[in-house]
Amino acid sequence: MTIRVLIADDQALVREAFSVLLNAHPDIEVVATAVDGSDAVARARELRPDVVVMDIRMPGVNGIEATRLITAAPELSTRILVLTTFDLDEYVYEALRAGAGGFLLKDASGVQLAEAVRIVSAGEALLSPGITMRLIAEFSRQGGTSRPPAQVRIAELTARETEVLALVAQGLSNAEVAEALVLAEQTIKTHMGRILQKLRLRDRTQAAVFAYETGLVTPGRTHL
Repeated sequence: MTIRVLIADDQALVREAFSVLLNAHPDIEVVATAVDGSDAVARARELRPDVVVMDIRMPGVNGIEATRLITAAPELSTRILVLTTFDLDEYVYEALRAGAGGFLLKDASGVQLAEAVRIVSAGEALLSPGITMRLIAEFSRQGGTSRPPAQVRIAELTARETEVLALVAQGLSNAEVAEALVLAEQTIKTHMGRILQKLRLRDRTQAAVFAYETGLVTPGRTHL
């Protein structure tokens, strides 16, 4: 199946360059571009793309607010891939809180960009391995102490589901979690589906954030 993409960036050169890079891949089609967050929301509602490649810093409605509006729309199943210039841009935290599925640096290659679109489209978390722990640690720091409702929700998970969630929160893929737990990859996918349903979360990225915010996982160790 072709992944339909909307590119939102206030710089025309970036929009054009990313369109060319992505359209070079037979399984990806850029269906439209947007000049700012407001335009991105309107085009997303109109075209219902699979993925929006979203710049964070745009005039007017920025990428964070646009992400929040798109992911909150019940009629849309669109995933958001956030673009940023700096790997620890303070706005990245807010964008992921708003529902983005991951982020990518603007200097990524065409191959990296296409693979990122595929990963986010599939519902996988896209957090660069080198900064995953620092990023989630910052989520935890900004989020404050764990909230009782969140603890109640995590108590609904089985022991195995809790184990899977902890490993996913540390940046492991389904295949890596399956290898660590000596289970089939399909079994891990099934567990993840149940975890998202029980915790009422949209995707793996939000699940990872949830794990850190509730204290299930902290940088360097897990609480199992």
